[in-house]
Amino acid sequence: MQNDKVKCGLTEIKEGKYIDDIPIDAYVWFEENWEHDEYEHKHTRYQLTYVAEGYQYFHIEKKIYLVPQNHIIWIPTGKEHRTTSEAKMVHLMVVLFNSVPDDDFYKNVHVSLAPSVLKEMLLYTAKWNKLLVEDKEQQLFLKAMLHSLPNFCEENNGLQIPVPTDSRLIPICNYINTNYRYSFDSDDLATKAKMSVRTLQRIFKHETGITLQKYVQLIRILKSIELIDSQQYTLSEIAYQVGYQSLSAFTSSYSSIMKTKPKLKKDILKK
Repeated sequence: MQNDKVKCGLTEIKEGKYIDDIPIDAYVWFEENWEHDEYEHKHTRYQLTYVAEGYQYFHIEKKIYLVPQNHIIWIPTGKEHRTTSEAKMVHLMVVLFNSVPDDDFYKNVHVSLAPSVLKEMLLYTAKWNKLLVEDKEQQLFLKAMLHSLPNFCEENNGLQIPVPTDSRLIPICNYINTNYRYSFDSDDLATKAKMSVRTLQRIFKHETGITLQKYVQLIRILKSIELIDSQQYTLSEIAYQVGYQSLSAFTSSYSSIMKTKPKLKKDILKK
């Protein structure tokens, strides 16, 4: 007896492999407290995901994309991806398209804050949640949203964590990922990588496209987003936990990555 699973409306015939027998061009799949398999999977549909609550990491090729609350990620057809998250609760809205306009935008991964107009459109689509049969308004509305997507997206490349292919750099990234709250000395990192400081900086920039200093900043800010989501700390406490000596320094660094100031979901009283 076959035990195929249905995920986002698609039938998983074996781990990470799907059959798409859905007759309509586009549909919506929304779930609260989302639980997703962490193994890599791919499908022929284009995927637009909106994070309504929590945050989600998307592992795609040689990058890890953080998609915080009220952000979207666009994933082209056939891209292998997997998701992880330490958030207590993740609410995702997924819109899957079978066909897209002939434009380069749709061929690449994009992460963006969802502007208010796009957010309202996505929330409106909840009326068709898991509707897998033809509905004229649904198809026209989703098509209009799809065509407008390039105009809605203001890409934030700061939410991308590059993953180097050079094996000598993996221990360096792992060390930074674990010890991000402390100050880093270039000489110590170079010693761990068994190369000179200049060589380490050159190879790291070549492999990731960013400097070591920028990588440290990126990891700190992404970790701060996780702490903000936990709703357990004040912004000053979070600033200290991720390696900043003052709230103003943290706010400035956060704003340069996220294009907005850090903000708690609700007031948190100091213990």
